[in-house]
Amino acid sequence: MGQRFKVAVFDLDGTLLDTSEGVLASVRYTIDHFGFRPLAEERMRSFIGPPIQDSFAKVYGLEGDILQEIATVFRNRYKEADLLKAVPYDGIYDVFERLADSGIKPAIATYKRQDYATEILVHFGFDKYTDIMYGADHENKLKKNDIIRNAIRDAGVTAPEEAVMVGDSDNDAIGAKLLGVNFIGVTYGFGFHTAADVEKFPNIGAVRTTDEILRLIVERGKFGCCTSKY
Repeated sequence: MGQRFKVAVFDLDGTLLDTSEGVLASVRYTIDHFGFRPLAEERMRSFIGPPIQDSFAKVYGLEGDILQEIATVFRNRYKEADLLKAVPYDGIYDVFERLADSGIKPAIATYKRQDYATEILVHFGFDKYTDIMYGADHENKLKKNDIIRNAIRDAGVTAPEEAVMVGDSDNDAIGAKLLGVNFIGVTYGFGFHTAADVEKFPNIGAVRTTDEILRLIVERGKFGCCTSKY
């Protein structure tokens, strides 16, 4: 029988909180500030989650120092006006309560900058359930696997099979894969839309609701789950 999970690491955007209103407002502001061509709403939604430098580089074909200038404008606007424009997903607080009751440490690993991540998570009360909240650096040097690793380390976990990452995007899935950590993909967020999207990466399940996250982590975990597919 395998080892039950000791830590469950969650992404923020598209997993804990629907942050689309605030992020998209700041993306529009940044596009207008630099005079870039406007984008369709669906195209802008691809900016939610990844590092902002990566999104502008990909969409507008940019590189070099301007990407850091863009990040500064975006993040200043987001911090000052749009950070707290977010909504917790239904049932997510119950997930954290049940994890704590089951002896599984919840943790958070996000591409949001560290200070922004802490502010928004405290505002929405996630600090009631965990003090492990890791975000990115302003220069975009930390990758998702680095951030996940920091969270797992703080939970006192050294064996990757004792950890599970829960997220809505390929960044989360790839980060987990690089660390040898189990992965659950949620399809209610911004990145993955179907189970087939999740199946492109090693995983132990694709879920449509927060209740299904609990079933995979708590009920399967206590019976020695899991090894990732692939």
